[in-house]
Amino acid sequence: QVQLVESGGGLVQAGGSLRLSCAASGRTISSYDMGWFRQAPGKEREFVATISWSSDTTIYADSVKGRFTISRDNAKNTVYLQMNSLKPEDTAVYYCAAGGWGTERYKYHYWGQGTQVTVSS
Repeated sequence: QVQLVESGGGLVQAGGSLRLSCAASGRTISSYDMGWFRQAPGKEREFVATISWSSDTTIYADSVKGRFTISRDNAKNTVYLQMNSLKPEDTAVYYCAAGGWGTERYKYHYWGQGTQVTVSS
């Protein structure tokens, strides 16, 4: 049982940057692989990035590779998503998730409520 709360979303111009944070409580995240997913209106929730428990391995969706960086600080029980060179197509609700290693939604057992990211053109 872990509770996840995302923050850092908002409105940003195309080409700008945002850093999302995901704060965990209830349990430490040290033993979990962590991921970020996003869902745009009318679309399925899609994989964005994941990071292993020790931060030694990361995977990114092709759509964000080179622009987004996932990181974690287990001591602070927090995972981050640094988003640079944002595009209007990045507009979505971004969700933090905790679970087993993978890019599939069903691999993750715990989800945050989401934070809205809107990129204007």
